[in-house]
Amino acid sequence: MIHIHHVLGFLLFAGICRAGEEMRTWTDAQGRKIEARMSGLDGDQVLLELKDGRKIPYPLAKLSADDAHYARHFESASTSDEVAEQVINFDAEWPDRIKFGEDPEISIVSEDADRKKFIYESSNYRYHCDVRLSNSVVRGFALMFEATHLFCRSLPLALDGGKKTDGKLEIRLFEQYDDYIAAGGMQGSAGVFIGGRALVLVPLDSLGVRKVGSGYMLDRDKSSKTLPHELTHQLTPRPYFAKGSMGWFTEGVAEYVAVTPYRSGAFSVRGNHKDIIDYTTAYGSKNTGGRALGENIQIADLKKFMLQDYGEFLQYPQINYGCSLLITYYFLQMDGDGDAKRIKSFLKALRDGKTGEDAIAVLLDGRSYEQLGEEINKAWERRGISLTFGAR
Repeated sequence: MIHIHHVLGFLLFAGICRAGEEMRTWTDAQGRKIEARMSGLDGDQVLLELKDGRKIPYPLAKLSADDAHYARHFESASTSDEVAEQVINFDAEWPDRIKFGEDPEISIVSEDADRKKFIYESSNYRYHCDVRLSNSVVRGFALMFEATHLFCRSLPLALDGGKKTDGKLEIRLFEQYDDYIAAGGMQGSAGVFIGGRALVLVPLDSLGVRKVGSGYMLDRDKSSKTLPHELTHQLTPRPYFAKGSMGWFTEGVAEYVAVTPYRSGAFSVRGNHKDIIDYTTAYGSKNTGGRALGENIQIADLKKFMLQDYGEFLQYPQINYGCSLLITYYFLQMDGDGDAKRIKSFLKALRDGKTGEDAIAVLLDGRSYEQLGEEINKAWERRGISLTFGAR
């Protein structure tokens, strides 16, 4: 009976996940490969459909790092009961500075020491933690979450995604890094968005929370670009993850938010191109991390870059993430009159159901890929970067 219920539950879960996922090659941690279609996520397992129609669960922890990352980020399942409010703000002004200056409204939902389940809430988020935290510690890191939420919602790009449970976006916090990895986090990462469960996993250390005596303290000077990046993924609407946008734009806009200077609840948007250049070409200001691509960057032809699937994208993460940031920034603030007109039309097309080359045609706006590549290169050359297409 238990086995039958498990099978029925598995099939029901697979049935509500995204249909039409392409067959792809999956590689495990030992280098073994299999052709399968992703049906969804079930906890810490990816659900794979083989060519013969059989569906099998496979632990995320046993996949290669790239495939585990793919599975975590880009599968959407109906695991939450509310979709975030619709924010169609394409006509809004581009912000110069975003500051969350309000009270994060911290509340304690429950604290169960025996089960190690402690739940706290701020204005837009619910935090599930395995240790008790003081109100001041939660308030301290919640400021970054709420400021990132405000930043994403304020960008005139209709970043109105995110699925809520009882009115809140879900965050899971872990005292021990091993517990974070066991729950689905990536080794070496400071946080991860689990698309199939609509939540973000974060080790407490990434937030600057550390144990002192019998309690915990917050290092308010600790910064992490990873967390705003993953929170942006959580707020990115599902249509933007379509072919032709998934990868270069979804990672590019997440990098844009993450690299924009942040301090004490405020993002300084004006002049963030200096930080973007430093992050992409070198290793970030004050050695805070970056892509270190140098000032002369060559990548595959633009059409291939923009249409590659996410598995291919992850094969060269440093150059692909860095170039995605540069290309996304070009469309946001350099293209045409610098008003993001074309990329807004592109995002509207995605929301209307266009994908692949049909959607990118809106970005091209009559230009060939070669012409667009030349325009991108010329725009960045004026800021000291040569970005040419046609070579890996």
